[in-house]
Amino acid sequence: MSKGTPSFGKMNKNYTHIRCPRCGRHSYHAAKGYCAACGYGRSKRLRRYSWMNKKVNRVRLR
Repeated sequence: MSKGTPSFGKMNKNYTHIRCPRCGRHSYHAAKGYCAACGYGRSKRLRRYSWMNKKVNRVRLR
């Protein structure tokens, strides 16, 4: 087998992210064991930052 372009066709068989049990988004890293969106598997609290929400007239919208 060549090591060029044909080899890249076999790179879609494994998966990195799966559905998160807590938030339901497709961002749970299977190998690392935590969710990139909500922080499940890393902390009990939800992963949430102030820059995630847009501010209009100095009031944060949710």
